[in-house]
Formats: sequence, structure tokens, C-alpha cells
Amino acid sequence: METKYYGNKVTIIGAGFVGATTAYALMMGGTVSEIVLVDVNQKRLEGEVMDLNHGIAFVPPVRIRAGTYEDCADSNVVIITAGVGQKPGETRIDLLKRNIEVFYSITPKIVEHNKDCIILVVTNPVDILTYATLKISGLPPSQVIGSGTVLDSARFRFLLGQHCHVATQNIHAYIIGEHGDSEVPAWSITNIAGMPIEQYCFRCGRACLPEEKMKIFEDVKNSAYKIIEGKGATYYAVGLSVRRIVEAIVRDENVVLSISSLMQGYYGVEDVCLSLPTLLNAKGVVKVLELPLNEEEKKGFRRSADILKGWMKEVGL
Repeated sequence: METKYYGNKVTIIGAGFVGATTAYALMMGGTVSEIVLVDVNQKRLEGEVMDLNHGIAFVPPVRIRAGTYEDCADSNVVIITAGVGQKPGETRIDLLKRNIEVFYSITPKIVEHNKDCIILVVTNPVDILTYATLKISGLPPSQVIGSGTVLDSARFRFLLGQHCHVATQNIHAYIIGEHGDSEVPAWSITNIAGMPIEQYCFRCGRACLPEEKMKIFEDVKNSAYKIIEGKGATYYAVGLSVRRIVEAIVRDENVVLSISSLMQGYYGVEDVCLSLPTLLNAKGVVKVLELPLNEEEKKGFRRSADILKGWMKEVGL
């Protein structure tokens, strides 16, 4: 008889680069007691699970196995990383029509077995696919989230840290809006040790000129394209960012992360999934935070929403 494991369980749909790396990050983190991977490619699935299991002796206790959609039944979080991969030079939006059909197949199989879990969408274009998952699943908006700009915000903080010679952990900065080309840097609320970025730069003698700030943001926005051009796919930092989101959920942290969720009137934006700093715990979305953004940032956020709505209309969402 199979042993029943108690504790936090995560099921990952898709055992490709991102799914397998997410499993590895979760395994290293020691936050969850059971990780189940599901994939249509059974041979690859078994290989990934075997490889992960061979490292069990070096990490906190965890069970990792191959499974099916039935394993969603008692999962705290179901992560969707499945989909067709992004090709060099291909925008996230080019992926939309190819990936949305995959989600029409995946989502009903999840909710058939579990209507209480948090569904975390990672596949790109993540905002539109998060919205599609929400509509297909029929679950409350608090239970369906996307990885959003959690990674973009981390990239932003890393590059600011390099520029300012400050540890990334001491920088508070967010990218909001779409996870993609129309994303918006929230410079007006960026701070180091509670000090607004402009004030900090003035005091440290490295005042940021507008062109320097633009260069930092452009490097954030184009990071994925450069990585894909260099190695074919992004997965290490993605896996770590997904682990951070899962930790916030299973540990009931009430932490603020810039995940993607349904907009319900924030800055005048409705009926589209976008990223804003959001209070997150075991129930999913607790509260989306409306920040004291400047008018230019609000305008950029609304423009991001309009762009996504245009694409959503094209595919009938």
C-alpha cells in the first residue's frame, strides 16, 4: 500500500525546463513535503523525476514522483508550466494562440479533482493565460494567479543593486503591468532602506540621469530575450521566483509580491490580469495594493491593460 504523505503538496503540470527547474528549486528550499510532476512526455517525465530523486540525500526530506491529474486532488498549489516554448526572436504574445489551446485542455482536468487549490500560471504569455485559466476554471479570482512580474521586479532590483552598489535585498522596487513589452517600472515608489531612489542617489553621489534609468529598465525588459538568444530558454531565475510565490502560499506568509491577478478597478482597470504588488497568503490573493504612483506610471499601467485586452479580444477571451 502506498504511503500517505502529510504536509504541503505541490503538483507541477509540465516537466520541461521551467517545470523541472521549479521542482528542483522547491526541493532545495525544503518548504514542501511532496512534489508531483505531470507531463504528456512520459519518458522525459520519468527521467526528470529519477534525476531529482537521486539528490534526495542532500536536501530536507521531500517526496518527488511522477503522477497524473488525479494528484491535483490534495495539492495546496497546482503550478502550470506546460506549453509550447518561446523561440529566439519570438515575443510572448506570439505564443498566445499556440498556448491557449493547451490551457483549454489542462485547466478542466485540474478543477475536476481540486476546486480548493491555488492555481499558479507560469507559462507565457502569463497574464493572458492567467485570465484564460480563471475563466475556464470558474474558480474565484483569489485562487488563480500568475507569476506576473515577480521575476521582472527581481531583475530590476538586481540591476539597481549593481548600479548603486547596494545589496539586492535592501532595494524595494517593482515592475508593474504586463510581464512583457508593455511593463512599467514604478520608479516613484522605488526606495533603498526607506529612502526614495532619487534621494539615495543624490546622497551617494551617483545621481541617475534619465538615460541611465532608461538603460536599466530596457535591460530589465529585454533580459529574457537576451537569455533565450544565448541559451535557448530561461529557467533558473524563473524556478526560484516560482518557489518564492509557493513559499508565500504554503507558509501563509501575508507577503507582498508582484503577482498577476484579476484587476477589479485598480487605477480604472478591470477584467484583465496584470501585476501589481499583492498581499498573498494560503488563501491566495488577499488584497491588491493601489500604490501612490505618479500619473505617467498610471498611464503606462492603463496602456498595458489596453494592449492585453486587444490581444485577448483577438482570441475570443
